[in-house]
Amino acid sequence: MSFINPARFTTRPEITGTFGVVASTHWIATAVGMGILERDGNAFDAGVATAFTLQIVEPHLNGPGGDVPIMVHSAGKGQTEVICGQGVAPAGLTIAHCRALGLDLVPGTGLLAPCVPGTFDAYMLLLRDYGTMSLRAVLEPAISYARHGYPLIERIVATIRTVEALFREHWKTSADLYLPGGRLPLPGSRFRNPALADTYERLLREAEAGGGGREAVIERARKIWSQGFIAEAIDLFCRTQDVMDVSGRAHRGVLNGDDMARWKASVERPAEYQYGRYTVQKPGAWCQGIATLQQLALLKGFDLDGLDPAGPDFIHLQVEAAKLAFADRDTFLGDPDHVTVPLGTLLSDAYNVQRRTLITDRASHEQRPGVIPGFGGAMAVKAVTGPRQAVSAGGAGEPTVGDIHTGHGAGEVVEPNGITRGDTVHFDIIDRHGNMIAATPSGGWLQSSPVIPELGFCLGSRAQMFMLDESHPAALGLGRRPRTTLSPTMALRDGKPYLAWGSPGGDQQDQWIPQMFLRHVHSGMNLQEAIDAPAWHTEHFPTSFWPRTARPGVIVVESRVSKTTIAELERRGHIVEIGPEWSEGRLVAASQDGEFLRAAANPRGMQGYAAGR
Repeated sequence: MSFINPARFTTRPEITGTFGVVASTHWIATAVGMGILERDGNAFDAGVATAFTLQIVEPHLNGPGGDVPIMVHSAGKGQTEVICGQGVAPAGLTIAHCRALGLDLVPGTGLLAPCVPGTFDAYMLLLRDYGTMSLRAVLEPAISYARHGYPLIERIVATIRTVEALFREHWKTSADLYLPGGRLPLPGSRFRNPALADTYERLLREAEAGGGGREAVIERARKIWSQGFIAEAIDLFCRTQDVMDVSGRAHRGVLNGDDMARWKASVERPAEYQYGRYTVQKPGAWCQGIATLQQLALLKGFDLDGLDPAGPDFIHLQVEAAKLAFADRDTFLGDPDHVTVPLGTLLSDAYNVQRRTLITDRASHEQRPGVIPGFGGAMAVKAVTGPRQAVSAGGAGEPTVGDIHTGHGAGEVVEPNGITRGDTVHFDIIDRHGNMIAATPSGGWLQSSPVIPELGFCLGSRAQMFMLDESHPAALGLGRRPRTTLSPTMALRDGKPYLAWGSPGGDQQDQWIPQMFLRHVHSGMNLQEAIDAPAWHTEHFPTSFWPRTARPGVIVVESRVSKTTIAELERRGHIVEIGPEWSEGRLVAASQDGEFLRAAANPRGMQGYAAGR
């Protein structure tokens, strides 16, 4: 007789411990975060060190010139807060300026698309108000990896390959860094960024030169970033360089030192939705994460407990709810500091009872936003039929290696092709004190704009998400935040802090995030099982990124989804495309439950890692 209880297979064990857990999208960053915890730092110290390291080891997915929403749950404060590291539009980037250049969208690459870089100031605010360690302690690991090198993962090389011609012909400063010796680097080779190491070392020296305690050094670092040599280099580069972008023309940037000096990261309350025992929390209406909350509000009316989490009923219901939630995202969301977003209505029972009636046993091929009198704006949608269109070598401004589609329907296969489209990084950390952090840094990736040679990094391209339509809630405007796809998540269970999770993936983030949560809640899967399970996404609604196209009715599923499920989805009217068996999402998660802390990470691409003890 066997007394062993055979568990479901997982690609790696769910990490369990009591001291602390770290989960991120790269093993080096996870190790750095765990090292900070072991040196008696808290989760917030570890989060800052992890974030700076991710800038170095995943430069195709995030960088110092990008942006970040950070969710923190401080055990001392007993509440969840959101640190907004999403920079605003430069004063010179206006709808009139874009129209004068003959543009109907902000280009997805180049120097017109940068907002004020938000990551550094957000990390400094996090470290000052929630952390305990010095700036040097949390920044030195990243400096060391930039100075001494790290092994290139294959996806970095694949991304460089897609923009190699652009770098050689137009973005020479990027070629100098990412084509060392004039050659494409090899996967696994050692890569260094000495200019970025120099930038951070100089910042540290100048910040520490004034003396004082931890907080004083951090405050000087914030000022050096926004008003010192870094802001000066960004200002000069944007004023003097005409840069080829994805529009096929060269444009000069408008971001300047005044824009940098005026902006600071801020703290706000999260948006919340009560789903059974769970209070699910997201950043505010400047983030597409509201789409996850609205999916839960729609799905609350269905009995999901007995459904196969990879079966046709579960997939159909989640996809149809996503279509409605994202239609509302594209209609109502914008910067709540500048427009009124009807968030109470969007998450109300009355509104979602009415919206739920639109979910039938047939797949919708229409964009069906709700109607809330006095709110919202129409978005032009360019529908694409047939295989996904490849973007140019300039990239779409979104940093995932994309796909080639061959065949149709159940016979269609999706294979990697190296085209850049849709990803970022994420990490979740919980320490032994009960502090939790979830963050999704992005932007400023190597293919967004040319490297500023004095600094060793490039600027982001988040402004491409603005609408060039004054009547739309997400319209480009002075001091406005673009409606971002970046979407970390937290959840309380029975009122106690429980779960932090998230995924890279642009528009797909708030499809994979609720999928994992629903599998955990309704199917009893542990964190690793819920991440490993077969996944999918719909391309029904318009992408947030240039060139903003939609593929109505299309679902892309991993090939591990059964043929009978695919056939049933097709019978219901879905256009099903089949991707590789491990191709959907890069989820990571961490939880605390009683005395135990747990963490899990994505096996797809073998880049996500969790550690704990």
